Amino acid sequence: MRAVVQRTLKSSVTVDEQIIADIGHGLTVLLGVGLEDTEEDVHYLAEKIVNLRIFSDNNGKMNLSLLDIKGDLLIISQFTLFGDCRKGRRPSFDAAAPPQRAEQLYERFIKCCSELGAKVACGKFQSEMIIALDNHGPVTMLLDSKRNF
Repeated sequence: MRAVVQRTLKSSVTVDEQIIADIGHGLTVLLGVGLEDTEEDVHYLAEKIVNLRIFSDNNGKMNLSLLDIKGDLLIISQFTLFGDCRKGRRPSFDAAAPPQRAEQLYERFIKCCSELGAKVACGKFQSEMIIALDNHGPVTMLLDSKRNF
């Protein structure tokens, strides 16, 4: 699994001109599910994200997690995180999980984050979405459950 994790002041997701989810201060996560991903990847990435210490403490040091600040979490599915652009000009998505498997792991990821104590909102799987966010910092982290980066 791959995730783009952004520290945000607020964010929302719109589908068919309707806001379907919005959050306040917290994290906005774009989540891609790969062909080889399993439940182990779900648990690793969920635990990593909700406990990632990227919020400032009273001394201005990144020392607090989403759970520490009782922040919100917006999770958006994004298979394009597995787009391979190294060859040619059109991305290949061969490394992305097929939609049915990706949706299962995406839903499991949402549930896992919630079980870990995060207040979760989410986008709509396999929909064209408009994501609006105020990136705070800016702080953006790239995570990969296979630890490729």
